[in-house]
Amino acid sequence: MNLRQIDLNLLVYLHVLIEERSVSQAANRLALTQSAMSNALKRLRDLFCDPLLVRSGSTMMCTEKALALKPQLEHFLSVVQAITIQENSFDPRSTQHTFRIMANEFLVAPLLVAFLRDIASQFPGIKIDLIHPSDVTLSELEQGQVDIAIDRFTRMPSSFHQSTLWRDNYCCLARAGHPIHTHLDIETYLAHSHIWLNRSGFGPEPVIKNREPQKLGWVDQALIQLGHKRNIAVYARHHSLIADLCAGTDLLATLPRRLAEHLVANTRVELALCPVPFPIVPIGVSMLWSPLVHHSPAHVWLRQQLQQYK
Repeated sequence: MNLRQIDLNLLVYLHVLIEERSVSQAANRLALTQSAMSNALKRLRDLFCDPLLVRSGSTMMCTEKALALKPQLEHFLSVVQAITIQENSFDPRSTQHTFRIMANEFLVAPLLVAFLRDIASQFPGIKIDLIHPSDVTLSELEQGQVDIAIDRFTRMPSSFHQSTLWRDNYCCLARAGHPIHTHLDIETYLAHSHIWLNRSGFGPEPVIKNREPQKLGWVDQALIQLGHKRNIAVYARHHSLIADLCAGTDLLATLPRRLAEHLVANTRVELALCPVPFPIVPIGVSMLWSPLVHHSPAHVWLRQQLQQYK
């Protein structure tokens, strides 16, 4: 039997005919004319090679074939209803659901700690799977296998949806009493050694063989435009190292202000912030997601929650 040649509406009609055992009553229930219902019954008889309904006196009786089809039709209709029903709501207090969020470590701390704390206390059925960018491919995000990616994006497929979470300026993080706090200029900045914090993208991060400043990120690119180059003593890939490195040395870290303030507030060592003595374009942090999940009520809820932590 070629499904392309079957009008699936006929199965709905047959289910009603079996229940009503009357062409006229089935027509009324389906808002069809009696002639249209009679024509549908004729097509059903041809399809199943069985009369399905036969007259017995003033009523119609179901054949053995029709009675055998009844539970199968009910199952079929329930499956169709489950497929086509609109998912109009998402209740985070009663639903068991896991969201996968990709974020760089330097963004996880200032943004997601408060978010995760609130989710854990208010919505115990919601689980958050945090994924590092090096463990995610663009294809996985595109297919909706990762719900949201949080990063500073430059070039992404136009089909993706994107929303800005915040914009942030850079600042210098150093130990309390560091010379840069009393004599803030670019010469003092360049006279000291620095900690570089990576910004990894999608997929495995390649080993940096040629550490040219233009390939190291926004801070070094800004210095290049001024004709300068800083001395990087430590290439760090974990923001948790930075506070202790700064506290015990004269090393400087140039970081987004949110991250720097988070480190100062959550470490026992004495650190202080100061402005960067040269212009750097503010960092824009966005969340990005696939069009495949854009209309999902659960995903809409997740985006709304993240927007509260701007």
